[in-house]
Amino acid sequence: MTATEVDTPPARAGAKEWTGLAVLALPVLLLALDLNVLHLAAPALSADLGTGSTQLLWVLDIYGFMVAGFLMTMGTLGDRIGRRRLLLIGAAAFGAASVLAAYAPTAELLIAARALLGIAGATLMPSTLGLIGNMFADAKQRSMAIGMWMLAFIIGSAIGPIVGGLMLERFWWGSVFLLGVPVMALLLIAGPVLLPEHRERSAGRIDLLSVFQSLAMMLLGVYALKEFAKDGLSAVTVGTFIAGVAFGAWFLRRQRRLPDPLVDLRLFRSPGFAAALGVLLLAMLSIGGVFMLFVQFSQMVKDRSPLETGLLMLPGVAASIVASVLAPALASRIRPALVIGVGIVFSIAGMVVFTQLEASGGVATLIVGVVLLYIGLMPAAVLGTDLVVGSAPKERASSAASLSETASELGSALSIAVVGAVSTAVYTGRMAEVPLAAGVPEAARDNLPAALASAEHLPAAEAAALVEAGRAAFTDAVNLGAAAAIGVLVAALAITVFALRRLRPLGQ
Repeated sequence: MTATEVDTPPARAGAKEWTGLAVLALPVLLLALDLNVLHLAAPALSADLGTGSTQLLWVLDIYGFMVAGFLMTMGTLGDRIGRRRLLLIGAAAFGAASVLAAYAPTAELLIAARALLGIAGATLMPSTLGLIGNMFADAKQRSMAIGMWMLAFIIGSAIGPIVGGLMLERFWWGSVFLLGVPVMALLLIAGPVLLPEHRERSAGRIDLLSVFQSLAMMLLGVYALKEFAKDGLSAVTVGTFIAGVAFGAWFLRRQRRLPDPLVDLRLFRSPGFAAALGVLLLAMLSIGGVFMLFVQFSQMVKDRSPLETGLLMLPGVAASIVASVLAPALASRIRPALVIGVGIVFSIAGMVVFTQLEASGGVATLIVGVVLLYIGLMPAAVLGTDLVVGSAPKERASSAASLSETASELGSALSIAVVGAVSTAVYTGRMAEVPLAAGVPEAARDNLPAALASAEHLPAAEAAALVEAGRAAFTDAVNLGAAAAIGVLVAALAITVFALRRLRPLGQ
């Protein structure tokens, strides 16, 4: 290589690349928007499809588990067949699965459609990030492009409550899934024109058995947790849990022997890597389920419309945007552990507020709790990936980034499963002591939407008693769900204090 070749600066991106970035930002914005919208739609779809509490949890979190289970696989697949090709295949599949979900006549079909959405969604994140790296060779332009890509996610989170509330005010719950159809159609049209193709010659082999093992481990474990919350300890629950642990042990053993493992376990030898990944996982684990309960509490206990619920979320979203900007700036001057640790303390305070919610109280407590929660978790979310990637050797930075994305998705999905299971157990336990009027189905003891639907067909006095009992039981469930999340946050704080305290400010 000549000196001229070494000194030649990388080519700068032009108008075509920046326009292509706008196209790549669309699916990211949609994914963020879609997540918030689905939580808003949960009470309506539960009442319409007659879902039980366990079925509703599967509707909400099967997407996250599929994304987490296929994210690294899709990253490798994109390297092998072409990142643009995989992105377009995923966009087409996402659009088709969105239509299937929108018109799903049963809870089972909706769960299947959400699973397909998760598999398709797993193609979008690694493909878009990989293509940004190919399109923007200049380091400063690439940094700006990634920042704009992340901004699209924040904007999606900000407008999601408003868009979702407006749609649910005018249309049925399935309409929220149709938001993805025009976005994916635009991506399919503009992608071949504006996006370059890229393949990695050194891409590893995809081990399908490892994919199966990881999915079996996650889904069997979550199934056991949800069944335990619903029916208590049983032979099926114990057997399923043991099977999940066995698949997990088999998965780890196989990863140690493969030349191209799905999860590179050598990364965990790097100082600080496991701790940073653990903090990121626990931060996401603490918020998803509580966010789900917040939305349902606002609509079903406080009797707020989807649009009003979306507006109640906006102070928290605005706080998260401010925190996401301040966190990197602070972490460049003081130790990241201090920024993350103080944030977690704010989040714990927000969870404490949620433990004090009352069915008869006002909404001010709700708003205060969600603002504290969002402010507190953004430093861990924003700085977490940087710490994970920065703790790994440079030659394995790509694998580390994939693991950080997987941890975020898995944490959010597990949060819905864990907090949802705790809240379900509390609700059913409280309602087991409530006598039901003649004609009221047992489903009223399983979930609040069924209780509210049953109350519509009762005389006024009996309806009021059932609604009051159901709302009181659900409030207790929210309080205990938040208490469980406090335990998760305390664990994240402990890891931050003891394992990350020596990391220097970013860039030093």
